[in-house]
Amino acid sequence: MRVAVLSDVHANLRALETVLAEVDREQPDALWCLGDIVGYGPKPTECRELVEARADVCLAGNHDLGALGVIDTGDFVADAEASARWTAGELTEADRQFLGSLPVQTELEQASLYHGSPRDPVWEYVLTADTALAALDAAPVSPVLVGHSHVALAILLHRGELTGGLAPIGTEIDLDAGSWLLNPGSVGQPRDGDPRAAWLLIDFEAARAVFRRVPYDIAATQREIIEAGLPEGLAARLETGT
Repeated sequence: MRVAVLSDVHANLRALETVLAEVDREQPDALWCLGDIVGYGPKPTECRELVEARADVCLAGNHDLGALGVIDTGDFVADAEASARWTAGELTEADRQFLGSLPVQTELEQASLYHGSPRDPVWEYVLTADTALAALDAAPVSPVLVGHSHVALAILLHRGELTGGLAPIGTEIDLDAGSWLLNPGSVGQPRDGDPRAAWLLIDFEAARAVFRRVPYDIAATQREIIEAGLPEGLAARLETGT
């Protein structure tokens, strides 16, 4: 079974369409989305429609829940809170029904899936050795797939030793080497220094996974963000992937 894993689309339609075009060339058996379909970006409904049509498994992220009013956005930073309010006003009833139906975690036969982490699938960022080890200990199945941080990661636990870290484009791993925590990175707003849209291809039969990046029309998305009246900082950071 070959699976494309996406996360943190953040209403960036141009990035999502570009990633899906590359996914189609690979012809995986399934597509999994780890949440945050909306928030930050200018095209929430269009991205929801694509993800709903394409994803075999989909989670809700904190921005999805924030736009629905399910969680308090007062803990968001200023630009995120502003975008949540804007997104809430843009959501259609179909958007609300789909986003409201999504779980924040799921454990499958092949992998454990969370938006944040097993300990807190909505809010916890897995960015340190301690949080990675806790996530690997708490999840029932490896690999543990997480999103939320917008940082592509490949972290291995083998014989009690934790290794790995950032997973730049082309990083390939052996799933049989031990217990893995993998973050595919963000489709719509990367924050690991690479502005290209990120995704992950897992081949469970071959026990391999490879991290992918694909360039998209960042300038066009920036114009759409500004035209929508969203915070300009959300447009500016797309250029640097930070």
